[in-house]
Amino acid sequence: MSLKVADLFAVAGKWVLVTGGSRGIGEMIARAYAANGAHLILTARKAEQLTTLASELGAIPVQADLARMDEIDRVAAEVKAITPRLDILVNNAGASWGAPFDTFPEHGWDKVMDLNVRSAFFLSQRLAPLLEAAATPSDRARIINIGSIDGLHVSPIESYSYAASKAALHHLTRMMARNLAPRGIAVNAIAPGYFPSKMTDGIADVVETRVLAATPLGRWGRLEDMAGVALFLGSRASAYLCGAVVTVDGGYATTA
Repeated sequence: MSLKVADLFAVAGKWVLVTGGSRGIGEMIARAYAANGAHLILTARKAEQLTTLASELGAIPVQADLARMDEIDRVAAEVKAITPRLDILVNNAGASWGAPFDTFPEHGWDKVMDLNVRSAFFLSQRLAPLLEAAATPSDRARIINIGSIDGLHVSPIESYSYAASKAALHHLTRMMARNLAPRGIAVNAIAPGYFPSKMTDGIADVVETRVLAATPLGRWGRLEDMAGVALFLGSRASAYLCGAVVTVDGGYATTA
């Protein structure tokens, strides 16, 4: 079996679905797979951003709000109409909400939990037959859940539902990994630290300064940082990973 990088990390020809793929970390992952020859399907809530990026990358856009169960069903049906197999599902679509403990609203809780946890589970459930169809004994299909370091440590930001949702997603990854591996599907997660995105745009300067000061590598994440780990988890290079949560944060959550 070849140990050349071009073979070990190959994703060319694979069918990949990235949810929340029009910006931020989803866009970084989409660019990584597009640059390496994958067949790419992207979902996002905002049609204009989605179609613009999909056109640039040669991807198939599917506009959807995955916080809704009917939209999850529609996306699954559209993907099945596009391809009889799905090699990689990246559950990246997510939202955050910040508010003080005493005034944190119910809708801020439900919105985040529905999109960050429920949609990842039920979209995976709906697409499991396509993932099984793509799996081979030497190369399983993959589900990659995008968690967060906020599910691993106590954030300085009062984003209660976000932190809870990401901790839940990490453990959901382990549960799915155990039960889907016999069906030819390996499930792992990425726990990103601070990467440029709309979500991190709202972080106060004082928090940003504190985070950077406590990060051993002394910087925020870059496109290539996310691209590398996403390609690793979607390729034969990670063939023995199952139920792992890979932290990509410059050392912040693991050392601060």
